[in-house]
Amino acid sequence: MRLSVNVENLLGKYPLEKCAQIYKAAGFDAVDFPLFDMVRDACGYNGESYREIAARDRKRVEDAGLVINQTHAPFNFAYNQWANESIYKEVVYPRLVRSIEISALLGADVVVMHPLHHFVHRGHEEEIFNLNMEFYRSLIPYCKEYGIKVGVENMWGTDRRRNFIVHDTCSRKEEFVRYIDTLDSEYMVACLDTGHIGLPEQDDEVEDVILALGHDRLGALHVHDNSYKTDDHNLPFHGRLNWKNITQALGKIDYRGDFTYEVTTVHMKGADDAFVPIGAKYMADIGRHLIERIDHARPKL
Repeated sequence: MRLSVNVENLLGKYPLEKCAQIYKAAGFDAVDFPLFDMVRDACGYNGESYREIAARDRKRVEDAGLVINQTHAPFNFAYNQWANESIYKEVVYPRLVRSIEISALLGADVVVMHPLHHFVHRGHEEEIFNLNMEFYRSLIPYCKEYGIKVGVENMWGTDRRRNFIVHDTCSRKEEFVRYIDTLDSEYMVACLDTGHIGLPEQDDEVEDVILALGHDRLGALHVHDNSYKTDDHNLPFHGRLNWKNITQALGKIDYRGDFTYEVTTVHMKGADDAFVPIGAKYMADIGRHLIERIDHARPKL
């Protein structure tokens, strides 16, 4: 199992090649590459030279001895852009499709793509389900063409009147399983975001969702911890999730994807340059410890 980290944590502090060098020296095998900047019209990946830019970024990472194992498609378009049919068709959707090609050019195995969830979820579950089936199915031909999988991510929402966290697309294990089973494609896998599970009020813990998804559905992870109150994106053991149960569940289903962080690394952003390698190694050491626990929990032959 490869140990990967979301490289954007250091991108505001250092250029990509230095970020990759730091994470390689710390003990990582791979990085999760962000495509969030594609929401900006001026982003190079939206221009004609996107293939050359992808080749350049891939080389910068691989020259450091790492690979790009997965990417994250752009997601933070304004709600009115998602909801405006013409903008969605002319801007948002084409960029999501291009992010699949770019991810393949970068060498990734999985591109994580949020479901359409810019609606009020409660009471509209079937409508949103049908829209997402149409959305994800439309991406399958591109996945086949470029040889890459899409990771469907579990979400959370906010009650806009009361300002508290509520259920959203795939936040319940039954709905998450239904999405993957209905899509029924080798190019569509579940990307389980560990920190998103406990935010809406429910009895399910991360380990329950892992066991429900099982070996065949779960293909990628966004690993982070939180307080059950906010989407903190903390390192494991820096929140309240039960990592003993999580690693046992991943081992029990014989999870074969990568162990990929999606953490904020606030402990490094404001740190001096001399501390950054120390903080990166701390992250890697936690990841290696958890991978060891996953491997220890795998079924014995």
